[in-house]
Amino acid sequence: MINTSKINHRGEDRLKIEFPYNESIANQVRQIKGSAWSRTQVAWHIPFTDEALDELKRRLPDIELPQNIIKKAEPAKVEPIKVEPIKVEPIKVESVKAKPLTVKPIDQIPTKQKSTDTRNLIKIDVIGRKILLKMPKDENDIKFINTLKYSKWDKKMFIWEIPNYPGNLDLINDHFKGRNPELVVHDKFDISLNNETRTVGNKELLIIKTKTGRLRLIFGFDKALLTLIKKYPYYSWDSKNKWWTIPFSEIYLNQIQSYALEQGLKVSYEEEPAGEMGVKRISAFDVPNYRECPEGMILKLKEIRYSPKTIKVYKALFEEFINFYYKYDINKIDETQIISFLRFLVIDRKVSTSYQNQSINAIKFYYEKVLGGQRKFYFVDRPKKERTLPTVLNEDEVVRLFKSVDNIKHKCMLMLAYSSGLRLGEILRLRLVDIDRERMQIRVVQSKGRKDRYAKLSAKFTKVLDQYCDKEQPKDFVFEGAKGAEYSPTSLQNIIRAAAAKAGIQKHTTMHTLRHTFATHSLENGVDLRYIQSMLGHESSKTTEIYTHITTKGFDQIKSPLDNLDI
Repeated sequence: MINTSKINHRGEDRLKIEFPYNESIANQVRQIKGSAWSRTQVAWHIPFTDEALDELKRRLPDIELPQNIIKKAEPAKVEPIKVEPIKVEPIKVESVKAKPLTVKPIDQIPTKQKSTDTRNLIKIDVIGRKILLKMPKDENDIKFINTLKYSKWDKKMFIWEIPNYPGNLDLINDHFKGRNPELVVHDKFDISLNNETRTVGNKELLIIKTKTGRLRLIFGFDKALLTLIKKYPYYSWDSKNKWWTIPFSEIYLNQIQSYALEQGLKVSYEEEPAGEMGVKRISAFDVPNYRECPEGMILKLKEIRYSPKTIKVYKALFEEFINFYYKYDINKIDETQIISFLRFLVIDRKVSTSYQNQSINAIKFYYEKVLGGQRKFYFVDRPKKERTLPTVLNEDEVVRLFKSVDNIKHKCMLMLAYSSGLRLGEILRLRLVDIDRERMQIRVVQSKGRKDRYAKLSAKFTKVLDQYCDKEQPKDFVFEGAKGAEYSPTSLQNIIRAAAAKAGIQKHTTMHTLRHTFATHSLENGVDLRYIQSMLGHESSKTTEIYTHITTKGFDQIKSPLDNLDI
């Protein structure tokens, strides 16, 4: 319910707007020109003008204004009226004898009821996971509020915000006991999603699968559900939007839905739309005199021994940047223009966080390493990549994938990725001399990070490899492309996509999916995590530990130490 009334504030006519705390309504009122919050009135107020009233009705069309609050009408033209003089007869006034005035004692005079002083009002609103507290300024009260963990003062709304943790509301009620605080417990709360305000009940769980591969969880405070969320890897709390996120997994989704239904929560599941496609990348056909990457940058990349793949990526990214400013001298592009280009990538091109970070790296490399300038600090935050769980096929899906491939060469490449956990590039660069049949090992030469390692050679794979070699007779590379060169990586990705579709696999399947599947299935078969780390070529064990969060095999056999106690 929104109440409005005309007031005079500091000699100016204003329109006072009162409503129970609602962040969505407050945001709409705040955007009206000249709006302000009054601590004495404990309400918002706006200028009492036609423009402000029109803006208020536009932003809050359901608001009802009292009859005495209307637009100021234009003054009508009024013709002067001729007034004839009127003769007034003198009035005779008779003297009246006044009665003596009786004065009552002060204690018998009826006193008017005291008006409510809003300045001393204490109001407590419980909205989902938050407790909102309005109170007059008092040092002792402020000290008490600061003892409550994660409490904070909202400068815009002039209100204290306190997490609705168990016991916090009882502590607040006890502290203000005797001062008649006004307590309102809201059974619903509003939240902003994609520029749209959504209402979620305290006994409701809204689950949204984001396009970045995570689950967004929106619910009123529930300690047990919160404990469950914190068991999952890479969980994250978004303090700005007030929701939790975890990596998407069908297992996690089913566990959370089952728990919520057991607790009597209403569960809603949605999937975030993919969104609009960004504008295409600048090509030689889009700008006159398309500029190539400076030769000095290519030579510097080679000098520092960057890999050919990295050089290719940096070259393409820097060319996109310099052709965005094709009218400018490359060496005179300033920091403001660099920031503008990076924003263009995010807003118009809608690139991924990885692409954005690589663009920053390429630009910084040229101006810092090639030109030898001082280290630049761009006032654009690097995007934080959301952590997701890799897609993994089950054993049945792997069998169906291999059976769907008839070409012996294609089947051999897919089986190698799954049996040894090799990356796509490692498969294409593999030579016949790198296969050691005696020790049943594969030597991976100068892989990611310019490191060598050994991977496992499968006995079943060698049988398929022999069939392939007898038929194709490769000379140098195990899998040769046209004229004996390396096989095309794009062709191999197209092969696995077609095979997955033919096998009826709904999951997004790439060559790297087989590498993740190799690691997960190895862990489930009892292989030590350290050996898996070595075979995959991971520098840090933390990278390999992600597979422990994917597999659930053997969890039912784990016994809690509490179960061994005689209590």
